[in-house]
Amino acid sequence: MKRWHLFTSCLTALALLAGCASVDEKQRAWIFQPSDRSWGGGAAAAQGMEEVWIGFQPKAGSPGDDPVRLHGLWLPADTPESAKSPILLYLHGARYNVTGSAPRMRRMQELGFSVLAVDYRGFGKSTQGLPSEASAYEDARAAWDWLAQKYPHRPRYIFGHSLGGSIAIHLAAEVADESGTIVESTFTSIADVVSSSKWGWMPVSLLITQRFEAVQKVGQIRSPLLVVHGTEDQLILPDLGRKLFEAAAQPKQFMLVQGGSHHNTNALGQEQYRAALSSLFGHGQRTAPVATAE
Repeated sequence: MKRWHLFTSCLTALALLAGCASVDEKQRAWIFQPSDRSWGGGAAAAQGMEEVWIGFQPKAGSPGDDPVRLHGLWLPADTPESAKSPILLYLHGARYNVTGSAPRMRRMQELGFSVLAVDYRGFGKSTQGLPSEASAYEDARAAWDWLAQKYPHRPRYIFGHSLGGSIAIHLAAEVADESGTIVESTFTSIADVVSSSKWGWMPVSLLITQRFEAVQKVGQIRSPLLVVHGTEDQLILPDLGRKLFEAAAQPKQFMLVQGGSHHNTNALGQEQYRAALSSLFGHGQRTAPVATAE
């Protein structure tokens, strides 16, 4: 978490560097913090999950021309009707590769989903290279298309944590076959994260190349949207989650978890999740109700 706080001061230092390419590369490294390590007991939680490989050829004009291979983990729902369960595409944030994300995958499985989590390029066993905003969007879309081909008749949802939430919003705004979108501990834009920090008085917005302007895209989502935040999140302030929610179209719901930090909101809010998934998505019910906003 301290390394993300350093991001704002590093952006200030970038103003003194010569060369836009250098500025862009530094930002990509600091924002994504790509890693092949697992964190917080992820290795144990990942035991028994199936490894998945997704290969695709980047589109013309996309970052990089060589074939891409994404590594993921697949966790089917633990229910008698698991073959018909809804599917959740899990998009992780900075530092946490799919193995490090395994505890959250388990919790979403407990809520009735089959879960696929994928590593963007530069993370874990996926194709190596410094990730970017554009390449992460492309990787998420490739995983979504893979799920559509493999499970064409099952409802599919998108979930993103932190930085992954911004990627999830971009994907949800781009596709039309998602049943719902869930974002947790997510921001409106990288510029807003910087401005809400102690370095917010510094005029660094124009230096930001990896902008992740989720607030400009969230209104384009036409499926139900659940925005989740913890009251004690000191990394991405709850106000940013609330502003993201306010910019979204109906149907939507904002879920605030008391005592939740940037890392434990998912665990503390499990029962709130269950209730919100039922009221907003009709998840876990035989007949889906009309979605309402909070």
